[in-house]
Amino acid sequence: MSSESILIIGANGQIGLELSEALRKIYGQNNVVSADLKDLKEPQGIYERLDVLDRDRMYSIIKKYNVTQVYLLAALLSATAEQKPKAAWNLNMEGLFNVLDAAKEGLIKKVYWPSSIAVFGPTTPKKNTPQYTVMEPNTIYGISKQAGERFCEYYFQKYNVDVRSIRYPGLIGWKSAPGGGTTDYAVHIYHEALKNKKYECFLSEQTELPMMYMHDALKATISLMEAPAEKVKIRSSYNIAGMSFTPKQVADEIRKHIPEFTISYKPDFRQAIADSWPGSIDDKEAREHWGWKPDYDLSKMTDDMLKNLK
Repeated sequence: MSSESILIIGANGQIGLELSEALRKIYGQNNVVSADLKDLKEPQGIYERLDVLDRDRMYSIIKKYNVTQVYLLAALLSATAEQKPKAAWNLNMEGLFNVLDAAKEGLIKKVYWPSSIAVFGPTTPKKNTPQYTVMEPNTIYGISKQAGERFCEYYFQKYNVDVRSIRYPGLIGWKSAPGGGTTDYAVHIYHEALKNKKYECFLSEQTELPMMYMHDALKATISLMEAPAEKVKIRSSYNIAGMSFTPKQVADEIRKHIPEFTISYKPDFRQAIADSWPGSIDDKEAREHWGWKPDYDLSKMTDDMLKNLK
């Protein structure tokens, strides 16, 4: 019987669906509560409707289930946020304050909040972007994530809130649809390769971006949350790396399995977002502090994606 009770807010999203499943395996069905704006078609366990901006409702759910940890995944992602800047800022920041305040008030013991490589901007060094570097994001998503990092660290220093965070690269998984991010092409391309044997990419051929297979993202998230507090030395957000590749490299890898696959390129507004981000990430702090190490590279991930999507 686990003494932890976990609330996942934004549980219907790309990360949330798989994280809920993984945490249920570790902590048990009855110790994980999924919450999101809309009803789930087939909830796998305990499920509550929740708008993260509704503070009273969130507090009542925390009390009802004696929640000890909150994973806050609700956010508007990069491409969507550019269309609705004020709504994105409001959701991404107020949601975070509501959860940090619950921890500050002693209602919960531990908070997980994801940041992103979007915190970096056009002036950040592109290759092996270090943990500590110039951060001048020029997207609403990146600006809200950078502000969020500063507030997480502030709440830790000022109120001793045990908050932990990872700067996710682009995430690729086969279980759920992507949610309006700039790296979504790397999920769509596998679906289209199997279905239509061709794909039109919204980024240019040589756009290199840091990516990670969902298996590794979940592994990193859970390892960080389970690490002893004294090993978590960074309370803004940790760099983590999986692999970096271009659309052309993914297409070449897919062709090893589907030789007739073709790709064309038609960059749209997401190209400018991608151009402002790093091409590769240096994650030595995560490796040193809490033992982070990825399991998947591009070839292993491509095998697994195609096998599971078939």
